[in-house]
Amino acid sequence: MEFEHRPVLLEPTVDALLQADFGGRGASRTRPRDEEAAQRRQAGGTFVDGTFGRGGHSRELLRRLGPQARLVVFDKDPQAIAVAQALAAEDGRVQVVHGGFATMTEALAARGIEQIDGVMLDLGVSSPQIDDAQRGFSFMRDGPLDMRMDTSRGPTVAEWLAQASVEEMREVIADYGEERFAFQVAKAIAARCATRPLRTTLELAECVASAVRTREKGQHPATRTFQALRIYINRELEELARALTSAIELLAPGGRLAVISFHSLEDRMVKQCIAAAARPAAAHPRLPLRESELPQPILQSLGKVVADEAEVAGNARSRSAILRAAERTEQPLPADGAAGFAPVVPGAAQPSKGRRR
Repeated sequence: MEFEHRPVLLEPTVDALLQADFGGRGASRTRPRDEEAAQRRQAGGTFVDGTFGRGGHSRELLRRLGPQARLVVFDKDPQAIAVAQALAAEDGRVQVVHGGFATMTEALAARGIEQIDGVMLDLGVSSPQIDDAQRGFSFMRDGPLDMRMDTSRGPTVAEWLAQASVEEMREVIADYGEERFAFQVAKAIAARCATRPLRTTLELAECVASAVRTREKGQHPATRTFQALRIYINRELEELARALTSAIELLAPGGRLAVISFHSLEDRMVKQCIAAAARPAAAHPRLPLRESELPQPILQSLGKVVADEAEVAGNARSRSAILRAAERTEQPLPADGAAGFAPVVPGAAQPSKGRRR
């Protein structure tokens, strides 16, 4: 079955990587514009797409890159990897990695790549994954309760729920879904699993709906719980934190970072990381140092972009999308690399089989 894929913020994301004068809302106004360096990167630079999906952003980037450029694409999803491998067979500039973007440093080193000129991340779940009921991401379509990005490894949501305690579920749903009825939802799931297991998405959605009495207009009662379980089972926020610091360490001077997020947890982490690297002196407000002795910016913010009315009208999933971009400065990294700029990951839970109730 074919599923429609409509990449969100397509042109702004590629512009953020390639356009010398790119700047969204809140961009730094002190950034020099080096047109010649931008043209060199576009002609023969090395770029990374950390979330290939069905390749919409990658194809647009390739269309604008020169014949000597390289693009390394990552994805956990075996279906996405099959599409990426077909693209690589057509375009010799493309290399494919079946793995998450958290493996960026190791995977690039294995290919002899020490620096990159740009990296883009399109976070969350892709349209084909949502639309395919067999993947278990949607509470609107009945399918197996899976939600794994990589279906070849790790526990499914159904397996985890069958063994997790009420407190474990409450923490995950509260931390990753920001669900104010997290305790009630966890209790309802536990009560259901005590009598018969939850096996399908609609069974879980109905169970959650019985515990969530009020919800924002137009939002399904299970929205936040499904988000939380997907993020948790795929370790999305932990991997995002690692990918952001890896990207900062890998970017060459003048290289660009472009990240699209769809919910507040992700966007907060991206914003936090860029701000920490763009204003490192803010972490030491009381140190008795001259301005020249303070830590210097590692990144310069290029601001943020949201979908315009035309894009939202044509693709409702773009409504919550936020693109944040930044440019690597000439400043050397601190002794600990980019570790000091790592964003805070909400919660500390790791996906496992859980403890039996």
